[in-house]
Amino acid sequence: MKDEVQETVLFGGVEKREIEISPYDPHWPEVFQSHATIIGNALGSAAMRIEHIGSTSVPGLGAKPIVDILLVVEDSAGESSYRTQMEQAGYQLRVREPAFDEHRMFRTQERDVHIHVFSPTSPEIERYLTFRNRLRTNPVDRQLYEKTKRKLAKKEWSDMNAYAEAKSEVVEQIIGEAQAAGEIYG
Repeated sequence: MKDEVQETVLFGGVEKREIEISPYDPHWPEVFQSHATIIGNALGSAAMRIEHIGSTSVPGLGAKPIVDILLVVEDSAGESSYRTQMEQAGYQLRVREPAFDEHRMFRTQERDVHIHVFSPTSPEIERYLTFRNRLRTNPVDRQLYEKTKRKLAKKEWSDMNAYAEAKSEVVEQIIGEAQAAGEIYG
């Protein structure tokens, strides 16, 4: 059941943040697991899938010290089925993007964990997992991506979204190479 039609919202507005790429931290998977447990307990069976994504999910890859989590729910547009539980578990709704596969993004108050919410039919799930797995298994692409991130992190950005957009060309290149090699995950 869809909630009423909603506009794209960046709750709290644009935030200027310094982009810092840290060396890989072997504790990031533990941080993920801790939050996956919290989310799973909060949502129960409504959490259809919880995956560690993004750079912190790739051993050896330098990253912003922000753990990204993919959360799949039956209907990401139906916020009423999960938003209250997420907020009670300590996560704040930061982004609502109906035009981007009904993407929602929650984060911790400390801004060190981002939870990306999609419905199971979203092609973004495959893209996130294909990208993650390609970086985990392909040292050349992993090095290219880290080099790109470090170069971009030296620049001044109006917000993290601008930084993320600047990485999109290399991200698309890596996903395309993985798809061409038949390395598709979903």
